[in-house]
Amino acid sequence: MTGREEPDRICLSGLRVRGRHGVFDFERADGQDFVVDVELEFDTRAAAASDQLSDTVHYGELAEALAAVIAGEPVNLLETLAGRLCRVCLADARVQAATVTVHKPQAPIALSFGDVAVTIRRERAEVGR
Repeated sequence: MTGREEPDRICLSGLRVRGRHGVFDFERADGQDFVVDVELEFDTRAAAASDQLSDTVHYGELAEALAAVIAGEPVNLLETLAGRLCRVCLADARVQAATVTVHKPQAPIALSFGDVAVTIRRERAEVGR
């Protein structure tokens, strides 16, 4: 890509996986659903030209890898979970940046609400941070 071109994007939205993340003991014991949206900035021209799966990000495999993190080792904060998921997205060296939103629709809030979410964006250069 050159100059001010907008990057191509691959999006996976609404991935719902049960996890045990949160600061309260009951969140860890009972678990709850987390919903994840990811957007990868990725040059799709090679895949478009070749029509080969090997030239793109396999979103089925990506979904499985993300689900394993969500269902895996618990963390206290959505920010931490989002960071782990971003690292999964950036594991493919062709992905230049990833935006991850983690929704916690059953967050322990005593008031009526629609959603709680954290969104982060990381670029390839930030992978080690």
